[in-house]
Amino acid sequence: MFTHIRTSKENRDVVAQLTRKLNLGTENIISRIALTYSLSLDRRLDINDIQNSSGKEYSSKVLFGDYIDYYTGMVALHYNLHISDKDLAKYVKMHIDDGLKLLNEEVNSNSNLDGFDFLVEKIEKTINLI
Repeated sequence: MFTHIRTSKENRDVVAQLTRKLNLGTENIISRIALTYSLSLDRRLDINDIQNSSGKEYSSKVLFGDYIDYYTGMVALHYNLHISDKDLAKYVKMHIDDGLKLLNEEVNSNSNLDGFDFLVEKIEKTINLI
């Protein structure tokens, strides 16, 4: 299991801006949301396209809290990997970076959007798909 994750250099500022704009908690909460948002789009990212690791560093404990098994399990299932696969941390990092980029684009395209409205909209959309 990995001990830490680093976002891309570009996402260092993005996560701080999203944290302030969405007001949903600390940067690690925004990174969790970014990870799950990226995974929810059901895309498989190419490990060869991994971005640099010069950004925000999170210990796995800070990033996932007591729920590391759930988050890493979602990524492992998405890629059909064993939970101990050496590339699992890379996929987690890629989905955090991807999710931060997507969240940033969405928030910037709607300046009136706040965190609560964003989450409610995504939850409603998902419920309607069920």
